Amino acid sequence: MLTIALPKGRLGEKVYRQFAEAGYPCPSIEEENRRLVFENEEAGVRYFWAKPSDVAIYVERGAADLGVAGKDILLEYTPEVYELADLGIGKCRMAVAAQNGWVDNPRRTLRVATKFERIAKTYYASVGRAIDVIHLNGSIEIAPLLGLSDVIVDIVETGTTLRENNLSVVEEIVPISARLIANKASYAFHNEQIDRLREKLDSAVLTGRQ
Repeated sequence: MLTIALPKGRLGEKVYRQFAEAGYPCPSIEEENRRLVFENEEAGVRYFWAKPSDVAIYVERGAADLGVAGKDILLEYTPEVYELADLGIGKCRMAVAAQNGWVDNPRRTLRVATKFERIAKTYYASVGRAIDVIHLNGSIEIAPLLGLSDVIVDIVETGTTLRENNLSVVEEIVPISARLIANKASYAFHNEQIDRLREKLDSAVLTGRQ
């Protein structure tokens, strides 16, 4: 069986529905129980739930053959995995935001608050801008309001939180969505099985978009 790591939460539930529609259901995963691993031998799959930021670790280390992780996780932690498909769900964007009316002063080092340090550093290096990264794990939006940073780099979905705090997007860095990833060794040994699953999943995703 292929072992698949699913991200906990609403995104994971949407992802599971895509797998089920692609022909890889597992009825026990929808039952009220305390089980941690769910199997369907007939479909040849074994699922388990993981914290979204941990999915790539399970896949990279070989505890899971496949998993679904956000593009933000893949860019920030650069796990040694294969990215096989864009599932087209969990869509948002990684962006730079600042207080309304803020104007950058290129003569000063830009103070950037974020929990995505690698993404922020890579982006600003690409535009030749000197920055001072301030790593935060909580509500990033409060940093410019209290003068801790000039801007923030964070995931933006609807932009409601930004608007309610007098902030707005000033630069878009990269679009984000859920991606199907594979362990490299698993793909080498089970590439036909994995490619078949990916193709069926692609068809299910395409059907869902129509």
